[in-house]
Amino acid sequence: MSVYTKSYRRPSQGRRWLSLALQYLCMVLILVIMLFPFFWLIASSLKSPEDLEALPPVWWPAHPAFSSYRTVFEVTPFARAILNSLIVTVSSTVGILLTSIMAGYVFAKHQFRGKNAIFVCVLATMMVPQFVMLIPLYRMMAALHLDNTYPGLILPNLANGFGIFLMRQFIAGIPDELLEAARLDGASEWTLLWRVVVPLLRPAAAALVLFAFVFQWNNFLWPLSIVYSPEMSTVVLSLNGLRTYTSSVTFANIVMAGTAIGILPSVLLTLWAQRYFIEGISLTGIKG
Repeated sequence: MSVYTKSYRRPSQGRRWLSLALQYLCMVLILVIMLFPFFWLIASSLKSPEDLEALPPVWWPAHPAFSSYRTVFEVTPFARAILNSLIVTVSSTVGILLTSIMAGYVFAKHQFRGKNAIFVCVLATMMVPQFVMLIPLYRMMAALHLDNTYPGLILPNLANGFGIFLMRQFIAGIPDELLEAARLDGASEWTLLWRVVVPLLRPAAAALVLFAFVFQWNNFLWPLSIVYSPEMSTVVLSLNGLRTYTSSVTFANIVMAGTAIGILPSVLLTLWAQRYFIEGISLTGIKG
């Protein structure tokens, strides 16, 4: 019986090892496919014009040249564009985080007439394409003389329907007994929100910050519509101008270098917030 059992288990264990090996092979293959564009971006930014035109293509330059990164700042006001993007993106992200937390708390923990209808209207804003609101927003900012200014770039992005929905779903999972205990201790609604609720929102807040930062950093349509001077250009607008300026393939290394610099803040933030991001998304899906 023991011999039979032993001979019966060996194929099963072998199949498990084979299945595990196939899983790791698939994960490595997916990882290579996802990281290859980044590898090609960095490799191309370090190539010389001769390497860019070589056939068959050069996968990695024999003598990497970092001069293209210096050229990016020489042909366009890229340093000012990075500063503009940081100001606009950080301000918009902070605004989205604050408004989403406050609105999400009200929708999750307070009862008032018309709450469900208002929440449906908030969700409906997620379905409206950005270009539909482009002309009304532009005319509004122009009437207030805020075109080509930081407030004009920031104000339309201080609230977000997805952020409100995300925070509402997460806050709804916080036990009401915890809030009632704080109220019995004399906590006001403002204290309740910032001293009790907000410390519990780290995963959801990290997920929202990541979403908002990446979207605002890569936002192209609104800055293109309201900005008309190089001094107020964002990174995305400067990259578009850089692509036009270096239309020849021999200057593709400059475009790649600018792109590598432009995506760096988003990559660093993603690496920092990935653990909280995954936790926030998973908890939001099961709570509320």
